[in-house]
Amino acid sequence: MNMQLLPLTVECPCCGESIEVLVDPSAGDQQYIEDCQVCCRPIVMTVSVDDDGEVQLDARAEDDA
Repeated sequence: MNMQLLPLTVECPCCGESIEVLVDPSAGDQQYIEDCQVCCRPIVMTVSVDDDGEVQLDARAEDDA
């Protein structure tokens, strides 16, 4: 299995720092929690992959509604 990780930059909703995360677009739409590399607070990452393979990454604080 050849898994290619895509590096994406996102702004931490907790501390505002830009962080780089690795996303596996072959997994399709997904949601997971990753800790910020700067402030260590949990971030909910939502990955969407459209029909053309374009990847969208949304990050929100874990305690946001």
